[in-house]
This record gives sequence, structure tokens and C-alpha cells, in this order.
Amino acid sequence: MRSVGVEEELLLVDEGTGTPLAVSAAVLAAADLQTWQRPGIAVGGEEHAFEKELQKEQLEFATKPVTQMGELQEEISRIRREAAHHAATAGAAIAAIATSPLPVRPSLSVGRRYEWMGKQFGLTAQEQLTCGCHVHVSVDSDEEGVAVLDRIRPWLPVLLAMSANSPFWQGEDSGYGSYRNRVWNRWPSAGPVDVFGSADRYHEQVGAMVGTGVLRDEGMIYFDARLSATYPTVEVRVADVCLDASTPVLLAALIRGLVETAARAWQDGTPPARISTSLLRLASWRAARSGLDGPLLDPRTLREISAEQAVTALYQHVRDALTDQGEDELVREGIARLLRHGTGARTQRRLLDTNGELATVVTRCAEMTVTA
Repeated sequence: MRSVGVEEELLLVDEGTGTPLAVSAAVLAAADLQTWQRPGIAVGGEEHAFEKELQKEQLEFATKPVTQMGELQEEISRIRREAAHHAATAGAAIAAIATSPLPVRPSLSVGRRYEWMGKQFGLTAQEQLTCGCHVHVSVDSDEEGVAVLDRIRPWLPVLLAMSANSPFWQGEDSGYGSYRNRVWNRWPSAGPVDVFGSADRYHEQVGAMVGTGVLRDEGMIYFDARLSATYPTVEVRVADVCLDASTPVLLAALIRGLVETAARAWQDGTPPARISTSLLRLASWRAARSGLDGPLLDPRTLREISAEQAVTALYQHVRDALTDQGEDELVREGIARLLRHGTGARTQRRLLDTNGELATVVTRCAEMTVTA
């Protein structure tokens, strides 16, 4: 069974006011200290799960690779609790929301890479306070990985819609379920991509993009899905960070199902759908706009259908793989729960309607990040 890992980016906020706080260095220092103080652990002998991100108001973590979704659920919940503990030492809380509902002027993290990005991209980098969820699924080779990338392209907007968790931007309702997606796509290397056809062509394209000098390195290849530069995985990067800790597990199960389904199609000689990147950009826009509260584009026909129909189509597409992996019931129940309760975007808007203040939206979401 293919292994799966999840990376989440979290917002660091004032636990009383909900205002983003530029305290990632202090939070990481607290994580370092706790790691070094563990009995029997030498300095440098063990690493924690946390890393800094582009902005000081963010904290990133990565789970270990697992094969069972129950274990992944435990990992995400445990690491979120650890993150909350470390954040509290800096007077902060963590919130699994993909943009700040409250107005904020982000602070670029310290380091040559971030300094270069700030100079190169100006406001695009300076304003880029967004939190995503990245799912890694193991593949046997780059050739298999690129075959997977070529075949999962039409289904990625549905995953974006399911994860939508960023309705607010700089104190205003954006009108989108995932405004993070719109902000993220300001990067010149972000978004949907063409069919590559082979691993050689994929690497040629990546090399050519870096060779332009616009990007600093391969780490800035921000495709919606890419080959990981670090692990033998396909990395699906299209999703918002999700408020409820069960949602990334649902996404991970579906993404592993997509990877397995695509790999089988490649092995059987079934070619990828030749849907243009221009149409996929429209599908991504529609998904970011609607979340699960409006129409989506059918991944098979690129015509409008209901969100429930689109999610059902995704489930049916990967159902054989889910059944083989023993995850059919988990995914069916997860989809039903998500369609019933809605995405994080719907929850955030509901909290605003109930409480009338964006600050309360953030503080309640911070509570839900570690309890939901």
C-alpha cells in the first residue's frame, strides 16, 4: 500500500484578539528546547515536526509517512496539539485557517531565500500570508509519478473545493470559498499545468523554468501537483489547510485513491485526458469561488454541475482503489459529513453571522483546530 504524508501550514494568532502574530521563531525555539530536553535524546539526535514558512506569522509541520488513515488522523491531531503547546509559550494560539480574516501586514521570515523572494516578487511575496495543505503519496519512480500527474489534473479542483477554508481577506468577505487559491496563484509558477508525457519532459520543463532566473530554485515550482524534490512522492498542493483535522485525512485517502487509479490507468495504457490548461484554470477558479456552496465544473466534461455531483464523481472515479485499500466506508462517511456540515469557509461565515466579529471567528477557529 502506498504511504501517505501530510504537511499543514498554520496561522499564529493572538489567543485573545485573533490578530496574527510574528512569533514563529519563538515557537520553533520552544519546539527545539522540548526536543533537546527529552530523556535519552542527544542534541541533534532527533528532529521535531515543525519548520518556519515564508512569513513569521506561520508555522508548518509534516507528519511521518504512514499507510493507515487512522494513524494519519492521530498524527495530525497530535502534532496540532504540540503546535498549540509551543505557540502558547510565545503567547499565541494556532489556527488552521488558510487566510487571516483580520487585517494584517505580514513579516517575511529571516533568511537569504526569503530575502531574495521579497526582492524578486515585491507585494506578491510580502502579502503572501496563506496556509495550505500538501499531501504526499509514494510512487515507484519519476516515470510513474509523472504519469500520475498527467492523469489527476482534472480532479484537483474538486479537492480544492472540498478544502475551501479562506473566505476572508484583510477584514472583508472575499466572496470566495478559497481566496487563498486566488492569492497563491499570483506566483508565476503556480496552478494547473500541461500534460508532460514523460519524466524527461517534466524535468526539462522544470529546468527551463528555473533557468529563466525568475525562480530561485526547484523549490519554487508551485504546480497544483508536482514531483517532490525531497521524497519519492507525488505532492498534491492544491488544498487549503482544513479547519477540522478529519478533513485532511479524507483528502489524503482520496488523493491516494487518485494516485493508485492513475497509476493503474498508465500501466493499462490508458492515455490522460487532453484537457487544456486554460480550461483547468477556469475549473480552479470555479472551485475557489464556490467551495461546496455553489456549482463546480464536471472534471469529465468541464460543464457546470452541483458540488455534490462533482464530489460523487470523484468518489466513483477512485472507488475501486478505495475498496482495495479498505477505505471505501471511511471516504463515504467523510464525504457525507463534509457535505452535511460544509467546509471551513462555511463554518467561518457561520461564526461571523452568529457572533458579528471577525476576531471571534479567529479565536473560535483556534479552539476548533485542536478540538475538532
